[in-house]
Amino acid sequence: MANRSNPGRTFLICFLLCFLLAAAALVYPLYVIRPFRHQAPRELMIALAVLRYRPALMILCALFSFAITAWYWRWQKRTLPRIASALSVIAVAAVAVLSRVNIYEIMFKPFDRPSFSAADQMKLDSDEKVIAVNIGQEARAYPIRIISYHHVINDVLDGVPIVATY
Repeated sequence: MANRSNPGRTFLICFLLCFLLAAAALVYPLYVIRPFRHQAPRELMIALAVLRYRPALMILCALFSFAITAWYWRWQKRTLPRIASALSVIAVAAVAVLSRVNIYEIMFKPFDRPSFSAADQMKLDSDEKVIAVNIGQEARAYPIRIISYHHVINDVLDGVPIVATY
């Protein structure tokens, strides 16, 4: 008598592999490409490659999870396992949708209303880096540690709209 594999086990293994692959494609670039973290050239190259191929990979993962769930439904007649398998498709689809969100656009908003203090009242470290701008009779210094959270400072200097960024 031939040993038939358990379709429930096959489904679970396929789903877990699909979900873990999709989750890794979502998380790895977020882990590597972070502000204030050194990126080694090799890990950055891998993270950028993952970003490049991630949309196609997510589509494949979502389609595969749908296909294995449809296959599982044909075998499984009980309601609870069917609901669980449908939730697995939703989980993979949720990871795919999250991969389309650019977290850095959410995190870093332009700073439109900067406030300033006189230079003699500021407490900056002696080695702190700033972006200095001088237009006409006005001068401003934008500390990099502040810009790093916003990446863009919109300001008006001597009547001239400027953008400070790095």
